[in-house]
Amino acid sequence: MARYDKAILVGVDGSDAAYKAVWWAANYAHHAGLTLHIVSAYTLPSYSAVSFDNTFTVSGDDATSRQDAQEILGRAKAIATKQGVEATTLIVTGEPSAVFIELSRNYNLVVIGNRGKGGLAERLLGTTSSSLPAYAYCPIVVVPYTDDAGNKVHLHNQITHVVVNSDESKWGLKALDIAAEFAHSWGAQLKVISAVPALSNLDESEMASVLESYADDLHTRLAPLRVQYPNLAIDEQVAVGTSVHALEATLPDTDIVVVGSRGRGGLTGLLFGSVSQALLQHSDKPVYVVPRRYVQAAESELDTIPDSPSEVATKPLSDIGGVESVTVQQAEDSELQSIEETIDPR
Repeated sequence: MARYDKAILVGVDGSDAAYKAVWWAANYAHHAGLTLHIVSAYTLPSYSAVSFDNTFTVSGDDATSRQDAQEILGRAKAIATKQGVEATTLIVTGEPSAVFIELSRNYNLVVIGNRGKGGLAERLLGTTSSSLPAYAYCPIVVVPYTDDAGNKVHLHNQITHVVVNSDESKWGLKALDIAAEFAHSWGAQLKVISAVPALSNLDESEMASVLESYADDLHTRLAPLRVQYPNLAIDEQVAVGTSVHALEATLPDTDIVVVGSRGRGGLTGLLFGSVSQALLQHSDKPVYVVPRRYVQAAESELDTIPDSPSEVATKPLSDIGGVESVTVQQAEDSELQSIEETIDPR
């Protein structure tokens, strides 16, 4: 069983997508009994011009930028408090991608919102070279704000269905372990999908044999989890086609999708987009990504995959430039109600 002795970190930039991410992170923190840290980044001229709902008047005006960041944190803190979570608030004055990657050493989970135009989401998800889901030292959850058609999505505060893509890679195995533990913690059903490439050169009987072999392998992989979580409802599924299509087909009946990432930069890094990145861009349900760097964080010293983020060495905030803990004034109830009505389409 993983040890949860680190907090959850959620990033905000004043967008509705970010506030939606705060809601999800606070809801999960309350359920799991974890503390929550909310962070806002604010001093990059190229970033401030498109962030925080365009509230920055002068991109180089540090005092104005800082005040806006504190107001955003105040709104986010109010959302967390409404979920029963007392959050700590942080300000980052460095380049968000680099700082968030370093901060991820210190957290159990990092949560960010998606489908915000520009701003934090674009900086943390937009490029392979700095993609947080590829390079973080802990798992990442990306929370959608809208679907592909631009419609706001409603997310339940109870997780009842979890789906994970399973293969025999160490990333796939770690994703499976995390999905099982996550589903168990919620008392949810776990659907495990093993995708079989469509092989046009095989006849019907040969393809049936391939499917049977995949099904046997999947059943074997799941055997230890059935022992570890005897009360966990596990649905095994072998699907013909790509992993992305198989996972997307489950989205209407799923609360969260768990995937592994094997991105390494260069060509392999670009191939990271084949499953994880595609889901991040199109899923209307939260996507829980197990980054390559997290899986490999302890390998150089221990030659093992860390059992939980608590086994990844932390880094003092004093060694991460531009991170400061701040006290903010929480938003008033009337402002909070307006935000909640905006981010939740109910």
